[in-house]
Amino acid sequence: MTRAEAVGEALRILAPRLPAFETDSVLARALASPGLRNASPENAAWLALVAFARHVFTEYESYLEEGYDRDSARHFVLDELNETLRGWGVRRTVSEDVEEPDDG
Repeated sequence: MTRAEAVGEALRILAPRLPAFETDSVLARALASPGLRNASPENAAWLALVAFARHVFTEYESYLEEGYDRDSARHFVLDELNETLRGWGVRRTVSEDVEEPDDG
């Protein structure tokens, strides 16, 4: 099984209702990220999914542009982020207590 297949399978299990066109974007992010290159397929899928949802489906970027630091921006979009993930069938949630890598 290739890395792309393994991460794709992990993503399908993690977010069973994620639309195919969104799946392609998350998979591309997971495979292109140097920081995720050595992560397990499950962790790569999770971190890429969270980063994708945060950047595309929340106002995270707007908060950064307004001058908020990364942690504050993440705080402001946390509920919206978790709602988006739930909509994709994700059972896990993002917490403010968890250190996440920079998702630039």
